[in-house]
Amino acid sequence: MESMMAEQHSLLLNSARLFPLPHGMIFSYGTAGFRADGSKLLSTVFRAGVLAALRSLRTGSTVGLMITASHNPIGDNGIKIADPDGGMMTQDWEPSAEALANAPDPQSFVELVFSFAKEEGISLGGERSAEILLGRDTRPTGEALLQAAKQGIEAIVGSVALDMGVVTTPQLHWMVRRKNMGVRTSENDYFMQLSESFRCLMNLCPKGIETNGSIDSRLIVDGANGVGGDKLEQLKKLLLGLNIQVRNSSKHGQGILNEGVGADYVQKGRVSPCCFGPKDIGLRCASFDGDADRLVYFRISEANSNSIDLVDGDKILSLFALFMKEQLQILNKSDSQGLNDVLISRVGVVQTAYANGASTDYLKKLGLEVAVTPTGVKYLHKKAAEYDIGFYFEANGHGTILFSEDFLIKLQGKSNDLAFSNAGSESHKAALRLLAVSKLINQAVGDALSGLLLVEAVLQYMGWSLQNWIELYDDLPSRQLKVKVADRSAVITTNAETQVLQPYGLQEAIDFETGKYHRGRCFVRPSGTEDIIRVYAEASSQEAADSLARSVSHHVDRFLGFKTPHHLT
Repeated sequence: MESMMAEQHSLLLNSARLFPLPHGMIFSYGTAGFRADGSKLLSTVFRAGVLAALRSLRTGSTVGLMITASHNPIGDNGIKIADPDGGMMTQDWEPSAEALANAPDPQSFVELVFSFAKEEGISLGGERSAEILLGRDTRPTGEALLQAAKQGIEAIVGSVALDMGVVTTPQLHWMVRRKNMGVRTSENDYFMQLSESFRCLMNLCPKGIETNGSIDSRLIVDGANGVGGDKLEQLKKLLLGLNIQVRNSSKHGQGILNEGVGADYVQKGRVSPCCFGPKDIGLRCASFDGDADRLVYFRISEANSNSIDLVDGDKILSLFALFMKEQLQILNKSDSQGLNDVLISRVGVVQTAYANGASTDYLKKLGLEVAVTPTGVKYLHKKAAEYDIGFYFEANGHGTILFSEDFLIKLQGKSNDLAFSNAGSESHKAALRLLAVSKLINQAVGDALSGLLLVEAVLQYMGWSLQNWIELYDDLPSRQLKVKVADRSAVITTNAETQVLQPYGLQEAIDFETGKYHRGRCFVRPSGTEDIIRVYAEASSQEAADSLARSVSHHVDRFLGFKTPHHLT
């Protein structure tokens, strides 16, 4: 045993010496994992590989490592760990991730690894093996970082790294989840599950439905010059009923990742991406981000070909919630002979304070329970998992729908009963639709590809044009600003980041300003990555929202800052 531990110690130490910590850098593990300039991340990615192997040993399951910086500029990169359920790595391990990433030298790093392993009851140098699925997006630094991750994984005796190639972030998370379910996990399996469940939903659309406006099968998709556009080109070959044109695909080689393109660019700036113009006026368009975990829709306005009508994550959430509620209502209607029991379900919607107030009002009018969490997918996903059916979407277009295992078992049983007693009934079709949604949507993480297909199927079911969707409700005008401060940690918030605890007096000033405006709402929160305070304001007019945001920004500046506030969007 001692010789095995000595071998493990030597392997870790010699490997760590190949990846020295960059001078003067401090790494933090946020919602998106570690992110920085891609050229500065070799040591961090190596150490994350070690941590992933420890996580696999601790859980006895396959975990994932995704190398990506999502919507960030092409020079950035990052790495995040996917837990066995396909979701984000447990928050309990984040402090250890940061400690390992910032260990000042190889010897300190190795000592931390052994200390952490002992605390977690992980046997190093033993017979137990670890398995990690590796994925990366199209960034030029990705291949070198992938090799560093492999060396980190293999620095733990008995650990195996499986390279899944260039994939979207949601694909990697999906593969991890499926691997631990004991089912097939190849990219082709992913494409087949999405295409088959989409076909099922399309086949279950009402026949001869009267459409409220012209429905055009054409869909133009901005791939952000990233991996998502490439994967959609592959997937669309398996789809019927959609005429998809992909622009800004990385394989076209005509643009730079996330530069003037992508969901973040479209949603934040409310402008059309590159390669879209007057010829596309009125067409249904969608945009992915660089790693395809965000999705927004838009339409180029007739009045100005550079401005758009945006359909963000809030409206995607509302569309899905409306559809799903209708299916549950149909399913829970007893048939004429009273043969079927009502399927009891707890349905909840999870938002952050950034959700537009009009969307929250709409969801509540549907009779849905709405919960609010701090900003970050890890908070949203955890809360959504508490429901039988839990929805979450951020305005930026990242979100999904979660189904509890218990609910899916009951739903499958009810579907089987209906197939025997009342096949072809509306109740039976509703059960089949819900089951198809549970297979189409990526329950591990937000997925632009699966989300896009679900949107298209629901619009077809509703008989809706993009205009009908836009008119679901009118967004309240809003404005986001940021204020440079000396120390963002001076602001402490509570109540899902909507109230300021410190500094004392700032919340009172925010409340005073907010009270001046009809339907006014405003909150501030510290950035998770830089010394800025973000300000969000809503009001009944754009002029009022802008004025409220400016007033509150000046208060933040007065309490904490040293520079003039700047527009974020």
